[in-house]
Amino acid sequence: MPNKRVMLTGDRPTGKLHLGHYVGTLKNRVKLQHDFETYLIIADLHMLTTKNTREDIANTTQNAIDMVLDSIAAGIDPTISTFYLQSAIPEVCEINTLFQNLVTVPRLERLPSLKDMVRDSNKDEMPYGLLGYPVLQSADILSLRATMVPVGKDNLAHVEITREIARRFNHLYGEYFQEPDSLVGEVPTLVGTDGKAKMSKSLSNAIFLSDDSATVRKKVQSMYTDPNRVHADIPGTVEGNPVFIYHDAFNANKAEVEDLKTRYRAGKVGDGEVKEKLYHAIESALNPMRERRAEYESQPGLIENIILEGTEKTRAIVKQTVFDIRKQMGFTAVTNQLRRRVERELKKKSNDAA
Repeated sequence: MPNKRVMLTGDRPTGKLHLGHYVGTLKNRVKLQHDFETYLIIADLHMLTTKNTREDIANTTQNAIDMVLDSIAAGIDPTISTFYLQSAIPEVCEINTLFQNLVTVPRLERLPSLKDMVRDSNKDEMPYGLLGYPVLQSADILSLRATMVPVGKDNLAHVEITREIARRFNHLYGEYFQEPDSLVGEVPTLVGTDGKAKMSKSLSNAIFLSDDSATVRKKVQSMYTDPNRVHADIPGTVEGNPVFIYHDAFNANKAEVEDLKTRYRAGKVGDGEVKEKLYHAIESALNPMRERRAEYESQPGLIENIILEGTEKTRAIVKQTVFDIRKQMGFTAVTNQLRRRVERELKKKSNDAA
């Protein structure tokens, strides 16, 4: 693959996408897809580091379909962006094996994000696969010769591992890989509707991109606000208040938001009005997504075909990368030498027999 602007990003297929995914990554992907040749990985091999039961794997099919449908609904255009299933490209595992010897265990152990993942998954010890998570990420990125990798701040150090592996490979075997750049979004993590943690399916504090209007209204009305404000005429706190965090993220009418904040601080507006206007702001963001979702859901098998065709296209590129790096490393020469020796022996036997 010639050097060009290629972007790789994606998610683990663990469930439907929510508003936290949208403000954190999806919104930025929708914008960037027009500037790069874009590949969106359905990272089911990465999922195994924390979710590896037979049931988890069985759920991958539907989760992948939901994730792709959510992404398209949010604005990803499948005619210019490519979705692909990681586990259906076994050549990535070969690249991962080759890369494992280009980084040390102490280097990987210094990544704080891996320790956080062990803690969040309630594991007592770190699995080998989790320790090697950044190496497999490097295989994903470099297999497509990606030049841009949008990530969250917790994964920024992982892209640096990729850059180090690319440099090490080029040093040992000759220039081949371009070191990819990373892009960290400016949007903060969206707090859950309960106000206690980031939005998460497992914590039941998420508003999903696929939620209908009635569900969104119910979730907004039950949102956590200022616990000390038991009456509307009591001045309330805006800073750190989930309802206003969501207003800042989704309400395009900034004058309305500022008016609500001013009246809230002065005890001149009730939570009901603030939440009602937030509901309408979120609906304004979700309604276009519902229209796109309905268009693709009306065509059975379309999402599945998008994934399959994207995977086939991506695998062809990865196969070429494997061929290139095996040749660059010298493995092709070894195979050719063995073949020539066999041919010489066969020719010698043939001459002796004559």
